[in-house]
Amino acid sequence: MNKLNQTLLKFELEQNFAYDDFFVSKCNYFAFSFVESWPKWEKNILNIYGERFCGKSHLTEIFKKNNKALIIKKEKINDEFFKKIRFHENIILDSLEYISNEKILYSIFNFVEQYNKYLIINSINPINSMNYSLPDLKSRLKNCIFAKIDKPDDDMIFALVLKHFSDRQIKIEKKIIEYITRRIERSYGKILDFIYQVDQFSLINKKQIDYKSIKKILEG
Repeated sequence: MNKLNQTLLKFELEQNFAYDDFFVSKCNYFAFSFVESWPKWEKNILNIYGERFCGKSHLTEIFKKNNKALIIKKEKINDEFFKKIRFHENIILDSLEYISNEKILYSIFNFVEQYNKYLIINSINPINSMNYSLPDLKSRLKNCIFAKIDKPDDDMIFALVLKHFSDRQIKIEKKIIEYITRRIERSYGKILDFIYQVDQFSLINKKQIDYKSIKKILEG
């Protein structure tokens, strides 16, 4: 496992899905607005998609707590799945990238429509871009709402950096965070990896973070 993967695994274990910890900006407002406006949806199936660590799981955890939804991971989708979801109005399929058994996914769509339930699907890419071969399934994919979480904008980057530094009790000047915001790669994974590197630098060197150290870490 390389350093980046070790880093991202570490952050996955430390996730906090509290409502107040979800920062809303232009890059995720569209998806957030659907979660907040339930059940006033035009369609019963919502696909929230975006790169890893962009906040999809955080957003659906908020939906789960507010609306008593059932979250099912991709590996748990099987014939027993329908026994679990029949008693829930709201269902979330988390981390859905591709299901080899397309008939089950098609049955889920039919089930949701037949019993007037609500379904949120989290994925990296929009599910209508996946290479499913079942014609009926392809047709059902048209009956979805698609909400993309875009790459982090300046406001999001600033908020993420500030929050993670604060969580780790790393003191840093606002102007340095602004410096980071202008120069860091616009990727949620890269931002988390950067935070981890700054944290390790701070722990090892036991000194306040300055421009010189930030520049060094940003340049790799």
